[in-house]
Amino acid sequence: QVPLIESGGGSVQSGGSLRLSCAASGYTLSTYCMAWFRQAPGKEREGVAQADRTGGTGYADSVRGRFTIYRDNAKNTLDLQMNSLKPEDSANDVWCVHPRLDVPAYTSWGHGTQVTVSS
Repeated sequence: QVPLIESGGGSVQSGGSLRLSCAASGYTLSTYCMAWFRQAPGKEREGVAQADRTGGTGYADSVRGRFTIYRDNAKNTLDLQMNSLKPEDSANDVWCVHPRLDVPAYTSWGHGTQVTVSS
């Protein structure tokens, strides 16, 4: 499994922005399919954004147009730029994930970071 570490979470007012970053020492993230997941209080975990190895990206309807997932290959990170944040974007945990659809047990999860958006 890939040891993923998130950074950049925190608190912001509604309408503000945050950028999350995911790093993995010893692994080249640009060669992996990657995603961001989150879990809000009292809600199920949901996929937020994904980036495949060919440059394709996908987003949950709730964040499309506001969030951007991108790779900073110079820094070897996977970032999530979150703009126009809403209180409903608050999450106890936002995880960086390397999904393994072929062997789900090998899916790698970061430790998670918290995002709080106040109204």
